[in-house]
Amino acid sequence: MHKKWKAMLSFLMVCTIGMAIHAMAAKKTEQTGLYVSPVGDNKNPGSRNKPLKTIQKAVNLAKPGTTVYVRNGTYREQVVIKKSGRKEAPITLKAYPKEKATIDGSLVQVSWDHQGLVSIHDKSYVTVEGFEIKQYKTKKEDLVPIGISVSGSGKGVKILRNHVHHIETQHKNGNAHGIAVYGTNAPDAIEDIIVSGNKLEDMKLGWSESLVLNGNVSNFKVTDNLLRRNDNIGIDIIGFEGVSTEEKFDQARNGIIRNNTVYHISSYGNPAYGNHYSAGGIYVDGGKQITIENNRVYQNDIGIEAASEHGGKSTSSVTIRNNVIYENRSAGIAIGGYDHKRGSTVKNRITGNILYKNDTKFQDGGQLLIQYHTKQNRIENNIMVAGKSQLLISSPTNQINSNKIDNNVYYYEKGDKQTRWIWQSEEVTGFAAYQQKSLQDRKSTFRKPIFADERKRDFRMVTKK
Repeated sequence: MHKKWKAMLSFLMVCTIGMAIHAMAAKKTEQTGLYVSPVGDNKNPGSRNKPLKTIQKAVNLAKPGTTVYVRNGTYREQVVIKKSGRKEAPITLKAYPKEKATIDGSLVQVSWDHQGLVSIHDKSYVTVEGFEIKQYKTKKEDLVPIGISVSGSGKGVKILRNHVHHIETQHKNGNAHGIAVYGTNAPDAIEDIIVSGNKLEDMKLGWSESLVLNGNVSNFKVTDNLLRRNDNIGIDIIGFEGVSTEEKFDQARNGIIRNNTVYHISSYGNPAYGNHYSAGGIYVDGGKQITIENNRVYQNDIGIEAASEHGGKSTSSVTIRNNVIYENRSAGIAIGGYDHKRGSTVKNRITGNILYKNDTKFQDGGQLLIQYHTKQNRIENNIMVAGKSQLLISSPTNQINSNKIDNNVYYYEKGDKQTRWIWQSEEVTGFAAYQQKSLQDRKSTFRKPIFADERKRDFRMVTKK
């Protein structure tokens, strides 16, 4: 064959192969994207130009590697994810970029316990991203509405950048959650879960929590979420409630709670609690091996709490560090059970936190509240500034104290002799008297910390020149 024709044939073959590869890639892209729109039709193929009408139809068709894009509009349905993705090919359910996709539960009946507007049970490698999820309510005591529910066991679930609001129980003894992760199986856990960038607000929760990880849940990250104006606990990590089928796995563990903003969380007026200030912004109740860091927690009932509500059980190996905690109604940080029948708080570390003018409702919580059954906790290198209650540390029980408290900075604007301290049920006035009574804080100091802008609550530290 002539060299010229050989070269032309080779060129045509290269072009043909390239076109085939491009066509295969386009086909693959089409297959891995499904589209949903309120003006679609469930008889359509789910393409961009011929979208499906309901989210549920799309997730039923989804396979590993599929992204379901939900276009602008309101979807009055419940969505149940019935398939798992794979680590390299997750199933993703997301609002179409720069469009508002709303899942509205106002016409969805809560008909079974722990029912989510979006539910993921015993599934792995699923992502839910970018939705507004709202108006899901019940008047029945034994039903629990949830915005997004993850349960059973599984790996690699991601709940990202959703706006969850007006999820409500309207029964005085009811329960509801914004986002709930319940590890109900054993030994298989819900693990490697990420809950990040979500907004949870304006919810009526009864006895339950805004964002909860409960039972057999391991290796989690709860980061960059905003929680506000809810009538019970903001973020709660729980163990020992009988959620898992085996007690030894019934404990949320090995997790990070980082860079969240939690404010205006209060149980006051919640029918389940009455007129009590008992809701924590961030709470670990029976969890272990958890880091709580770089969060901003303010104007809640309690700032951050680490305790176990179950006798004989403990919250352990929790590090609470570098958080800004201010103007909460009771304690800034609370550890230990609220009475002698509760469990213990053991081997936790509280360090590098700024606790500023908490105890605004004069609850005798102070900046730091040490309750029943606290053992071998280290409380060091924190800054604590008393507010109008004048109370810095409150340790109202008569327990033998094995905690280590030192290298902290304390301040009250009217001077160290006007500070209040409660130690082993006795009230003490003045910093020196507290040191003598407690035998703690030998290397700590009483001095005014210099913040960048205290009036604007900018608590970055400024070093004097």
